Order: sequence, then structure tokens, then C-alpha cells
Amino acid sequence: MSKTTVSNNQAESKMASHADAIGHGNSPAAWTCVLVMLVGALISSIAFVIASTPIFVGGLVVMVIGLIVGFVMRKAGYGVGGSKLQNNGH
Repeated sequence: MSKTTVSNNQAESKMASHADAIGHGNSPAAWTCVLVMLVGALISSIAFVIASTPIFVGGLVVMVIGLIVGFVMRKAGYGVGGSKLQNNGH
């Protein structure tokens, strides 16, 4: 195979992989995760400005809790394509 054939095949495979819908995390699990993590970031940011280490660490803990909540909600069926979000015909 020539170099142009190989690069054309690689370009076609990349284009084919981008044709699939990826969802972009538009789900209750993703939104909840992001909102909780934003609250944690806000708490940490304010704590950084007022130089309060315990509050800063508390904000970091809230961000980790956001990750856990998002993961649990996804496993419970509230993620992209989850069982709780499927249209059941009602």
C-alpha cells in the first residue's frame, strides 16, 4: 500500500467514528454532577480568597461528592441512554 492509501483509510475511519452521536452528557446524571461540582468549586474559590483552609478542603470534598453522585445516578439509569430515560410509549 502506498502512503496516500494508508492516510486515506485513516481519514475515512476517523470520519466514520465521528459520525456516531455521542450524547454530550445531556442527562440528569451529568447535569447533577456538574452542578454539585460547580457549587464545590465556588466554595473552594471563596475559601481561597478568604484564606480558609478548612472551607477550601470542604469545597474539594463537595466536588468529589459530585463525581460520586453522577456515577451513582448513571448506574441507576439516569445517564445518557439509561433505562429511566427510555421512552416507554406512554
